Amino acid sequence: MESSNTVQIELDNQSLHFSCAHFTVFSAKSRERLHGHNFTVRARAWSSVGNNGLAFDYNELKTALRTICQRLDEYTLIPLYSPYLDIKEQGEYFSVSHNQQTMLLLQSDTLLLPVSNITLEELNGFIIEQLQSRSLFERLSIERFELSVSSGPGQRVKRELRVQP
Repeated sequence: MESSNTVQIELDNQSLHFSCAHFTVFSAKSRERLHGHNFTVRARAWSSVGNNGLAFDYNELKTALRTICQRLDEYTLIPLYSPYLDIKEQGEYFSVSHNQQTMLLLQSDTLLLPVSNITLEELNGFIIEQLQSRSLFERLSIERFELSVSSGPGQRVKRELRVQP
C-alpha cells in the first residue's frame, strides 16, 4: 500500500508526440497498408515526496520521453524481429518483403525497431525499455510507472510497471 507521502505525477505534454508511417503485420499473408499516425505519449509516475518537498525532477522524465519521441518522429517504422518480414539492405534502401510483395524504403527515412510488430503494445514496451536502459526509474526514485501510447482519439494502450527497489 502506498504511504500518504506518495504522490502521482502526470505528464501529458503536447511535446510528447511523434508522427510516423507503419503497417501492422497480422500473419504470414496479411498486413495493413502503409499508413501514418500522430502518436501521443502520456506518463504517470508514483514517488515519495522528499524532505525538500519534491518527489523528483519532472524535467528529467519529460526530457527523456521527449527525446525518445523525437527519435521516432517522421520515420517509417519497421519491426526488425517480425517473423513474417524479410528485411535486407539494398544500397541506400531497405528491401522489406512480405507475402511475395516487396517495398523499397530509403534507409534515411526508415527506423528498424527491435520489436516484433509496430503496434501500440510494442511501441509502449519499446519506450519503457528505452527509459529502463537509462536507469531512469531508479535514479528518480520512481516506485511505479504507467505509460500510455495513443494513435488517435479512443485508441490507447497503457502499461504499468512496478519498479523494484
